[in-house]
Amino acid sequence: MRIHITSVFVDDQEKARRFYTEVLGFVKKHDVPVGTDRWLTVVSPEDPDGTELLLEPSGHPAVQPYRTALVQDGIPAASFAVDDVRAEYERLRGLGVRFTQEPLEMGPITSAVLDDTCGNLIQIVHTES
Repeated sequence: MRIHITSVFVDDQEKARRFYTEVLGFVKKHDVPVGTDRWLTVVSPEDPDGTELLLEPSGHPAVQPYRTALVQDGIPAASFAVDDVRAEYERLRGLGVRFTQEPLEMGPITSAVLDDTCGNLIQIVHTES
């Protein structure tokens, strides 16, 4: 068994598509109309057949209180692996991305947390082998 798709709830799918592809560097995999919304997934360009991230509409009534609580408590909705957290932090800050946590080393793990502009906190992380 392996993870095929996971999701983050987003306020605006088109804004999320732009942020996750043009800023974070993911690649659009699927974009299928589903009523007024879309089945919109992105993947890592390093693994185009790997795990998909569904940019899921946040219209369900349970989503807003859930996301608000996570953001207020500083809890990321997702975590993405990077090769160099500090370099990625600098690259993304240069693109105007707002971070809620600067790079932080915790033993073999370095992480930082950013605001995805669509209602979520996202962690970037690197683990030393």
